[in-house]
Amino acid sequence: MSSVTIVTGGGRGIGAATARRLAAAGHDVVIGYRSDRAAAEAVLADVHAAGRRGLAVPADTGDPDQVQRLFDAAAELGPLTGLVNNAGITSPIGPFADLRVDDLRQVVDVNLVGYVLCAQQAARRMTRGGAVVNVSSAAATLGSPGEYIHYAAVKAATDTLTVGLAKELAPRGIRVNAVAPGIIRTDIHALSGAPDRPDTAAGRIPLGRAGEPDEVAGAIAFLLGPDAVHHRRRPAHRRWPLTPKRPDGVSPALSGAARTRPRVGLPQARTGLRESVPSVPGCLSDTPTECGTASAAPTVVALCPSGRW
Repeated sequence: MSSVTIVTGGGRGIGAATARRLAAAGHDVVIGYRSDRAAAEAVLADVHAAGRRGLAVPADTGDPDQVQRLFDAAAELGPLTGLVNNAGITSPIGPFADLRVDDLRQVVDVNLVGYVLCAQQAARRMTRGGAVVNVSSAAATLGSPGEYIHYAAVKAATDTLTVGLAKELAPRGIRVNAVAPGIIRTDIHALSGAPDRPDTAAGRIPLGRAGEPDEVAGAIAFLLGPDAVHHRRRPAHRRWPLTPKRPDGVSPALSGAARTRPRVGLPQARTGLRESVPSVPGCLSDTPTECGTASAAPTVVALCPSGRW
């Protein structure tokens, strides 16, 4: 049976890179997009060029009727095996006190309500072997002060959604995981009024540069693939080996040794990590994540976050 995967927000940025990567890996791909038909069809042409079937379907993921139509269209290609919850939006960067209610509601509708509606459809339709990957953000733990705290809060909710859904669907053999990118070079920064943010913020990223969409796509493709069949664990937003050491002098990047004691400066939710796992294709570190394979909670792979604790 061929893999049929829906990628929301698949016309540009991380979604477009993911659709292309999945097609190259043998997936038939359904590209969900909101308004940019030309961009979605360009990605669809690349899917076809890779020898895979595909569809480009307009859908506002905050509208349950449009979400259902998106999933109904995907059924034309066969049983659904994968969902990439990626469609996202932010609002103008600025102090929390200046946040407009309209902007808040739009961010919640797209980044949270849309994820919930799509995940709900996937839960209704997927069978054993299915997989969901939610695109979260390093902002969920960093908080994005002075920029978009409301967006960060919604991404933290995405992590909670991932944890709960992973536990609920695990007995049915359906995996739910997430990736948590840091600053990635996409159009979302222009929408927030800071198109040069990937460059101006490079100084606070350990590698000295923003990530690229294809580097995130590699992690998503890995989590949808057969090599990730046991990957379900609690979120652990990780920093790279180049991250400054903590006050106790220990580098936050682990070399593979088990560490179960609380780590200085980190909330308790980030303790209890288990054995390390191989590098995720497309990541910028040799040790991007750790995994307790017996757990039913999800993997959250942090990609290119800033070095701030």
